[in-house]
Amino acid sequence: MADDLGDFSVVIAAQVESFVLAVREIAAGEDPDSAISLLLLEVSQLLLAGGRLGAISDVVPEERFEPDAGFDPDVDGIRTSIANLLEPIDEYHSLFDPYAGEPEVFTSRISDEVADVVSDLLHGLQHYRAGRSLEALWWWQFSYLSNWGSSASSVLHALHSVVSHVRLDTHIEDEVLVEDRLLAQTAVDAVDKT
Repeated sequence: MADDLGDFSVVIAAQVESFVLAVREIAAGEDPDSAISLLLLEVSQLLLAGGRLGAISDVVPEERFEPDAGFDPDVDGIRTSIANLLEPIDEYHSLFDPYAGEPEVFTSRISDEVADVVSDLLHGLQHYRAGRSLEALWWWQFSYLSNWGSSASSVLHALHSVVSHVRLDTHIEDEVLVEDRLLAQTAVDAVDKT
C-alpha cells in the first residue's frame, strides 16, 4: 500500500474509532441533556471523514473478494438507548434521493440510522484491526457512498433542524409538546456551555 494511503487509513480509522466511542458514551445516557448536541457534533465530524473518503479515487483492495471480518457487531443496545434518549424527536422525515425522477420522502429514526452507521464503521474497523488497512478503507469508502453517508447526512439534517427550531423559537409541529421543546432547549444549552 502506498505510504499516503497508509497514512490516510490511520487518520480515517482514528475518526471512525472516535465516533464509535462517542456514540457509545452518548448511548450510555450519563448526560441525557447533551445527547442532541453531542450527536450533532459527532455526526458532523464523521461526515468530514466521509467527505474525504468520497473525494479520493476509488480504493481497490488487492484481493477481489472481501476477507471474513468475523461476526457483525451487535448494535441493538446503541439503537435502543438512543431511541430512549431521543424519544420525542427520534422519528423524522427525509428525502431519499434529491436527484431521483420523483423524490421520495421517507420516515426514519435517528436511533436506527446512527446504529446502522456504527455497524458499517465497525465492520471496516474489524478489517483495520486485523491489519487489512486497504480492505478497511475500501469498505469505509464503499459503505459511505452506498449507505452510511446518506444515513449520517439525514441524521445531521434532522438534528440541525431540532437545534434550529429551538434556537429560532419556531414550531416543529403541533404534536410536539412543550416539554419536548424544553428537552431540546436543555440540550442546546449544554452546547453553549462547551
